[in-house]
Amino acid sequence: MIHPPHQWPDSEIFEDLFVLELANNHQGSLERGLRIVTSFSRIVRFNNVKAAIKLQLRDVDAFIHKDFRARSDIRYIKRTLDTRLSKTEYATLANAIRRAGCIPMATPFDEVSVELCVELGIDLIKIASSDINDWLLIEKIAATKKPVIVSTGGSSLKDVDDLVKFFNRRQIPLAINHCVSLYPSADHELELNQIDFLRRRYPLNTIGFSTHEHGDWQTSIAIAYAKGARTFERHIDLADSEELSPYCSLPQQIDQWFKAHKRVVAMCGAPGTQKRLPPAREIAYLDTLVRGVYARRALAQGHALSDEDVYLAIPLQKGQLSCRELMRGELLLRAAAADEPIMIDMIDSPYAENEQLKALIYQRGL
Repeated sequence: MIHPPHQWPDSEIFEDLFVLELANNHQGSLERGLRIVTSFSRIVRFNNVKAAIKLQLRDVDAFIHKDFRARSDIRYIKRTLDTRLSKTEYATLANAIRRAGCIPMATPFDEVSVELCVELGIDLIKIASSDINDWLLIEKIAATKKPVIVSTGGSSLKDVDDLVKFFNRRQIPLAINHCVSLYPSADHELELNQIDFLRRRYPLNTIGFSTHEHGDWQTSIAIAYAKGARTFERHIDLADSEELSPYCSLPQQIDQWFKAHKRVVAMCGAPGTQKRLPPAREIAYLDTLVRGVYARRALAQGHALSDEDVYLAIPLQKGQLSCRELMRGELLLRAAAADEPIMIDMIDSPYAENEQLKALIYQRGL
């Protein structure tokens, strides 16, 4: 179990945060990137949620070795080259995200791109699963002091332990996303029980869920939230793309995702760290099932009540002593007839002397 010295205020940014991964789905077109930002930020506003729209940043000329830039048969290299944007275009996208009411976020894949994150005023930085033990990059990211989310796809336990210790010792807020780096992921590959493991091992870090599944936008987020995940990530794109990946979500699907989250939050209720407070309607219902105290026979004033003097039955009447308050040896302040309800102000007890407590008892029952 990895314990940071304390939690930091900036870590609150992770709570109930949705990360919408734009990635390279702008396809190298600023105009298309802006359309994605506009389309999804509307869904964010309609659902009144906290969301980041995430870019991917690469110093392309240095990131790809010069001898391999012509290798169109290597998909990752071709896509990186085909979707490059200028620094000015990334600045335009970041500003559009901010103006749309979302949080600008980025995954930098090299040290120069970390510097660009700072220059663009990016609020959150993501460490991709592939970079969880790229310590030159990690140290550069940590130097920014910005809150960080890391995905754990394909990582070893030592990778995650080392990373958590590194950020916690520097008091940099870190969220840890359970992630399966299969694109797309089938239901049986989601491994949602890993959220339980991460919560137990890193109890003071926010745990999240980054998913590449396809075909469902309700079930996994409900399970993940119920297990304690508090930040959630999915890839986004528009339907006009000829290269639409099966793990990317369209605006209407993200709308389903947000609404599923809202529904499961309502179902789960109060945090699992404390006893919930029952609503008045529930208490009133249960009060109708509580047994009231009735005199078994005629009882004189000053009589000390014993088990033989009373019986318990429903309904409980307003102001009547219930099984919850009955105590042996209580003295009657006035006589009671057989089968008469024993009222709270008929006995010598703290309830009879406290007007607030008495008022509560007179509000319950029939």
